[in-house]
Amino acid sequence: MTENISPQELLKRFQNNKSIRIIDVRTPGEFGTLHVQSAENMPLDRLDPASLALNPGTDGFLYFICQSGGRSKKACDAMSTAGFNKVLNIEGGTVACETAGLPVVRGRKAISLERQVRISAGSLVFAGVLLAAFGGMNEIRLAGLCLAGFIGAGLVFAGITNTCGMGMVIAKMPWNQSPSSGNTSKTTGLLMAIIIGTVTHVFAETHTEDTLAKIKHAVMIQDAILLDVREPKEWSRGHLSLAKSLPLSELRTTAENNLHDRLPSNKIIYCHCLSGGRCLEAARILLSYGYDARALQPGYSDLIEAGFTQATRK
Repeated sequence: MTENISPQELLKRFQNNKSIRIIDVRTPGEFGTLHVQSAENMPLDRLDPASLALNPGTDGFLYFICQSGGRSKKACDAMSTAGFNKVLNIEGGTVACETAGLPVVRGRKAISLERQVRISAGSLVFAGVLLAAFGGMNEIRLAGLCLAGFIGAGLVFAGITNTCGMGMVIAKMPWNQSPSSGNTSKTTGLLMAIIIGTVTHVFAETHTEDTLAKIKHAVMIQDAILLDVREPKEWSRGHLSLAKSLPLSELRTTAENNLHDRLPSNKIIYCHCLSGGRCLEAARILLSYGYDARALQPGYSDLIEAGFTQATRK
């Protein structure tokens, strides 16, 4: 279970030790707007637990922070799953830390990721209702109903699973990577967020709906390959006995011809990683090369708990 630390307690530690390591997992755009002094920016989708675990602060801990505590908790969970338990989630996020008196660095104001998602989702639902009410042709009205219903279902799914495809895509947009300048850029960013939100819910990469029992059976009878796309250091600390290793960093630079020498093209490729994030990109790359690649939402530890056998360490 993730352990929390209050901004007040963090302030006391910060005053006694300026070398504590604080990792801000928000987007670069949010980080540039306001962040705790000495905090490092490492967006959640680029988090590398293996590297971070090798270099904690002088007190041995890693402190994670975001806007309000949600994303930083996910980061702490990922670190714990990777075997590093000296992590603390900063309650209340950056704003709470500023209120508590921690020194902060302030930049140009930007719209937070959570607000961008709410604006995008709300705008799409509103647009769908308008189309359904005033679209004229039955096909247009039906499209409006489908759009509103799809966004609603997506929000329910996001709430149940604590994942948000729209948020993940918006976080990668240029205006969230570095502070933009001028009102024009700000307005353009907001409009683009709405457009990208639409595309995300319709075309977003998703995890497979295949059950773990089906996956395990297919791998056992060799109708499928279980592909571990974590990095070599993560693999060496523990992996599944039936899995093959192909790190995402290597997959990104491997030519299609070389892939066919390593992966059979006539079998399903089930990709898995630490927590279900990197395997989405891995599956997308393999799909572009013609493989039947499917990403698993359960992470490495989840698969072990579900009955997949862990390889014996030598």
